[in-house]
Amino acid sequence: MTPLQNSEARYGTLAMALHWLMALLLSALVVLGLYMTKLPDVGFDTWKIGLILYHKQLGILALMLVALRIVWRVGSVLPHLPETLPDWQKVAARFVHLCFYALMLALPVTGWLMSSATGIPVSVFGLFTLPDLVPYDDHLFHALVDAHRYLGYALIVCMVAHIGAALRHHFLLHDGTLNRMLPGSRATPTMHRSPAVRNQPSAPAPRRSRCSQPPRPR
Repeated sequence: MTPLQNSEARYGTLAMALHWLMALLLSALVVLGLYMTKLPDVGFDTWKIGLILYHKQLGILALMLVALRIVWRVGSVLPHLPETLPDWQKVAARFVHLCFYALMLALPVTGWLMSSATGIPVSVFGLFTLPDLVPYDDHLFHALVDAHRYLGYALIVCMVAHIGAALRHHFLLHDGTLNRMLPGSRATPTMHRSPAVRNQPSAPAPRRSRCSQPPRPR
């Protein structure tokens, strides 16, 4: 059974649950957002308005989950990347993860700001209503619409890069990277040595004594 806490070899149950829940939620938000932009913006379209309301509520749910995920990640151990991974790929992996967190925060916040700029409060599943962050401002609203759109495109790029890298590690490199985030699977053990150990010179080969050499034929 997968433990709740992370370890140096794999992620724990809570981190896995948050990861896959966020993956499903972000995928749904991206698909819904792309679909809404294709709908004609004419008159009072109850279908489109309903989709926008669901999109807002799911976005706020994503904001809550990413906040929980950040708190959990700060207080938990981060599993090591495979030792065989080149340094530039390790830097790229960390960079993409940081971009993910930045986008998962920026997209819901810009959506919240958009609703505030139009004077339409955001109701979270009918449980409570979020306060307006800015006063009504039509010019600001259109600027936020553009920012929200381009942030969404950036999120799609990060998702494609993340999924492609995970599949490459799993099916081509077979280094157990994806297994660290799959419940019920065992991560492939990878040797992790500290920089001090890695930089130590290797021990010289033992010298062969003259006595141990076989006698030469005369």
